Amino acid sequence: MSRGAKPPSQRQLRVGEELRHAIAMVIERGEFRDPDLQNRAITVTEVRVSPDLRNATVFMVPLGGGDVKPILEGMKRAKAFLRHEIARMVELRAVPDLWFQEDTTFDTASRIDSILNSPEVRRDIDHAPAEDDFPSDGDDGQ
Repeated sequence: MSRGAKPPSQRQLRVGEELRHAIAMVIERGEFRDPDLQNRAITVTEVRVSPDLRNATVFMVPLGGGDVKPILEGMKRAKAFLRHEIARMVELRAVPDLWFQEDTTFDTASRIDSILNSPEVRRDIDHAPAEDDFPSDGDDGQ
């Protein structure tokens, strides 16, 4: 979320979760004709819905790693089929237009974890002063 942007409403969150569940069910059934999507384990991690509920960004990763680009291209080609299946499964006035994007949060979390566990940072954490060494707000040091 960018600075100044409003957080998603309860409705956006609820619709996003319904869409995520429906998309995951369609992927699990494996009814895609696209060769890039057949016999692929794909995880739908999140669906973010626009405030007007007309657009939805689907974040996904291939289970077990691998190249996500062919999966995203296959999902774009299967968008009409996917929207049709979602319309049958979810009660919405209109199914949002779907946009597909790689979810990089796992990679980012892994990178942060490796930084925090690096020897330099570990050394600084081990030698950091304890909280008791700092004066409290009302304490003038006496």
